[in-house]
Amino acid sequence: MVRKAVSSKVKNVPKIESKSQKPESVSVDDLSLDPKNPRLAEEGFGIEDQVQILKVLWKERAVNEIVNSISASGYWPQEVLFAAREEGRLVVVEGNRRLSAVKLLLSQDLQKKVGATGIPRISMALRKSLQVLPVVEYSRKALWEYVGFKHVNGPQDWDSIAKAEYIARVHRDYGESLEKIASTIGDDNATVKRLYKGLTVLQQAEKAGVFERKDSWKKKFPYSHLWTGLGYTGIQDFLGIRPEDWTKPNPVPKERISRLGELCLWLFGRNSTDTRPMVMSQNPDLRNLDEVLRTKDGYAALRANLPLAVALKVSRGDKALLREAMVQADQSLRAALGYLPTGYDGESDLLERAKGIYSLANAIQEEMGKQFNAHASVRSTGKNKKRKTDGH
Repeated sequence: MVRKAVSSKVKNVPKIESKSQKPESVSVDDLSLDPKNPRLAEEGFGIEDQVQILKVLWKERAVNEIVNSISASGYWPQEVLFAAREEGRLVVVEGNRRLSAVKLLLSQDLQKKVGATGIPRISMALRKSLQVLPVVEYSRKALWEYVGFKHVNGPQDWDSIAKAEYIARVHRDYGESLEKIASTIGDDNATVKRLYKGLTVLQQAEKAGVFERKDSWKKKFPYSHLWTGLGYTGIQDFLGIRPEDWTKPNPVPKERISRLGELCLWLFGRNSTDTRPMVMSQNPDLRNLDEVLRTKDGYAALRANLPLAVALKVSRGDKALLREAMVQADQSLRAALGYLPTGYDGESDLLERAKGIYSLANAIQEEMGKQFNAHASVRSTGKNKKRKTDGH
């Protein structure tokens, strides 16, 4: 099995507090997959059925890689599973992909139910060795530091939504501060806080019924758009979030919940209505959205279902767009002048285009000259009036 290098930010694996750390051999049939596994975060959790959990892990979490490794080299006894006893069953808290791989290798019936294909047949000797697995029993609370080290910023990285779910669980269920979580798992304190804040807003949207992560347009939920975007002032102001609100379970005010739903639609789209998100990538889409939401006109353009690029122009206004167009025209003409000595071979169409550009430039200059003189006259009149007033 390929192992990722351990993050240099974390020097030592956190120790797990327990009476005994000696693994016991436990039957695979007595081990349950974890419904609270952060890898299920994109599905929004709520999956209790073991087959459904197995199906998600197989389709989304590359269990096939572990299946191939175990079928070729066997199960490494050093790969201990960590389990917690809950409601009379042993739930594997750490090692769900390995347990999934073993269950699928042992059961063709499960393979059919999950839709898992390409799983090799294994020898009787390997089948016998996989009937029991090495397991150490702990409480979830005792495991959080180790699991967090391994998956949040360690050798087997989770995606950002899984990290956020785990950080939130440790913070809320075990009462650990975000600062303690960050220092324990070796991650940046600011990143831990941003992941947590983003999840708080996402969960508020789901509870309010204005968004459902399973219905996002992209197959892989782009959670980073939200927790990154919430760091932008324009998006914060749009949602009405104040700095002191981040400590609340529902940081978005009730009167802005509809806006939260709109933001989620623009960030994530909606699969059920085939609505594409406006933010397809963070750079430049996310920053452009932030700029648009800083103005009433830009917001109105988005609500009118205009494309993000159009809404951006609306939000900037004619003055900014004129200056931008003039700068771009100047740069393009300077570039054309540089290409002229070796790039022009007397083509008549290019000469006619140059004449057209010359005419346009003259027309722009004449119009700007008229407006400049008119504004100068107004400024001069205003100065004269001020002098007379000062004289009295």
